Amino acid sequence: MTNTEKIFSFIDTYAASSEELYLEQVIEACKQWVAGESTPELNEPVTKEEIRRGLQLAILKGMKQHAQPNHQMTPDSIGMLLGHITSKLVQNCESTTVLDPTVGTGNLLYTVMNGIEGDVTSFAVEIDELLVRLAAVTAELLEQQVTFLVQDALRPLFIDPVDIVVSDLPVGYYPDDENALNFQLMPAEGHAYAHHLFIEQSLNHLKSGGYALFVIPANLFESDHATQLHDFLKKEAMIRAVIQLPSALFQSKVHEKSVLILQKPSEEIKTMPEVLLAKVPDMKNKHAMARFLQDLDEWAQQE
Repeated sequence: MTNTEKIFSFIDTYAASSEELYLEQVIEACKQWVAGESTPELNEPVTKEEIRRGLQLAILKGMKQHAQPNHQMTPDSIGMLLGHITSKLVQNCESTTVLDPTVGTGNLLYTVMNGIEGDVTSFAVEIDELLVRLAAVTAELLEQQVTFLVQDALRPLFIDPVDIVVSDLPVGYYPDDENALNFQLMPAEGHAYAHHLFIEQSLNHLKSGGYALFVIPANLFESDHATQLHDFLKKEAMIRAVIQLPSALFQSKVHEKSVLILQKPSEEIKTMPEVLLAKVPDMKNKHAMARFLQDLDEWAQQE
């Protein structure tokens, strides 16, 4: 068995032995592992990615048993792509700070953090207590430095500006119209889109010259209020890349996603860089993916 399989088996055996909520038992199994009271027998060396993937399998099983709308995990294929891009954008930095305002269980955030060389710390925001506990115990096992904020991420965030924002944006209307009035992207009529507000909030907490990488609806710039969003981005950010994800990753065309990369303007950036428009090939085609990643690397080196 691989380490990933052994980790899943260790957690699953513990969690399945109780009538308590499976995800609660996942947390307890991880706590025992952290404390050294009960640990899986693993092959050395053990990588952070092996630990993350083993935990991910257990969490996914628990989510299937107790499905809730806000309990969804960013697919590994998308997380690995964002992790690869981020690692190239910060490859010359001695230290990197990251913010995920929609962290959930932390799978996307940890995929990104695991790929960054040098010192990396992060802020993670999540309002669901169970998801925060899952993310927190995962951070302990991965030995990642994460500060958690248990709150509505569209409320004031008392954190210093960061180098990188990553987020798989939740799509839909934001229900708190009163709070939405604090944002430029609150429309004159009707409710604001939460995914629009998360983009604005992220830019508010990004350093000058920093990058924001979002998983967005593929039709983001064609939907309602798209004109308002485009006007906002022209003032507040530079669109650096729009990367279309493969249709095969999604159940239907309605659910298709893309990756949007923004950069916060800086006095050091004298000219507006070209926007990278790209489409990810079939991820099962290793030759095409290698060529695509090489093109991405060349784009990142020009930053």
